[in-house]
Amino acid sequence: MQVSTPLLPEAARRFAAWCAVLLLAAGVVYVGIRLVVEFRTAVVPVLLALLGTALLGPLHRRLVKAGVHRSVAAGLTCVAVVAVVGGAVYIVVAALIDTGDDIVASLRQAARGLSTHFGAAGTSLDDLASNARELLGKFGGTAASGVISGVSVVGESIAMAVLALLLVFFFLRDSDKAAGTLRSLSPRGSADTLEAMARRALRAVEGFMRGTTFIALIDALLITLGLLVLDVPGAAGLGALVFVGAYIPYLGAFISGALAVLVALADRGFVIALWALGVVLAVQVLEGHVLQPMIQSRTVQMHPAVVMVTITAGASVAGVLGMLLAVPLTAAAFGVVQELRIRYGDQEASPSGTSPTGQS
Repeated sequence: MQVSTPLLPEAARRFAAWCAVLLLAAGVVYVGIRLVVEFRTAVVPVLLALLGTALLGPLHRRLVKAGVHRSVAAGLTCVAVVAVVGGAVYIVVAALIDTGDDIVASLRQAARGLSTHFGAAGTSLDDLASNARELLGKFGGTAASGVISGVSVVGESIAMAVLALLLVFFFLRDSDKAAGTLRSLSPRGSADTLEAMARRALRAVEGFMRGTTFIALIDALLITLGLLVLDVPGAAGLGALVFVGAYIPYLGAFISGALAVLVALADRGFVIALWALGVVLAVQVLEGHVLQPMIQSRTVQMHPAVVMVTITAGASVAGVLGMLLAVPLTAAAFGVVQELRIRYGDQEASPSGTSPTGQS
């Protein structure tokens, strides 16, 4: 009997199989991203509502434990978040309006000062500060022109915000039914695994949102206090930018800190700029070595390189909104992977024919 010889060696066949798997996975991810972009008006409110539910879940649970009806507790939580977010937006916008001219003037003065030392490079910085709106329209493309000319963009944003708020209410009110619904929809034999994955993902997002908000508040207060002591103009507005930028890890802190140093350089001179740089670096060291390990020690830890790649990918897909959503969603994905690794590791470590719980 003649045995047929494979056309390709074993190593080549394995390589081809892995290539096929990677291409299939990449195709699925690409189609998924395209669908999300196409239906962003419906997808974005759901994602924002999930993040809001993760952040507000502990408050809602405390109200329920205190004897408040679930619907009333969800309504009170939504009212509270509207009041807090509305107040925060008012404070940030008011601070930027009051100090925005000072910040822009200081940046222009810094650009002119740099032009005397660096020639054409400094002149380019001055042109950048003087023609920011023109550059935004030139390089922003469709997004910038849509924001400038499209009243529909504002209406769409308001509609998505209202939809996200309503979804937060329903998600909070019916959060006790989520596990049962997931188990009823899961295939036979996978209910426990899917529920564990969902809980792990939710815990990761909850930890990220709460920790990031607390760290952003501390960073903004400390940097604002330091800039006020140094008598840097626009300290309140710069502190507001630090708070908002903290939700974009690494990149947001770098941009807001660089603006603070440039404003100090333009208005207060080189020595004060060095002190401002010292304040920013001290706060970042405090965040990286004390606040992050202490506050987010129980959440999924991601390498800075992974965070930067995630932020870049989110920006390429959905701009600033993608940058804001990329990290918490990646944290949820890391939580799911961690849960699967623990479960499969337990199964591999258990004896043959015995489940991880000890049942045959």
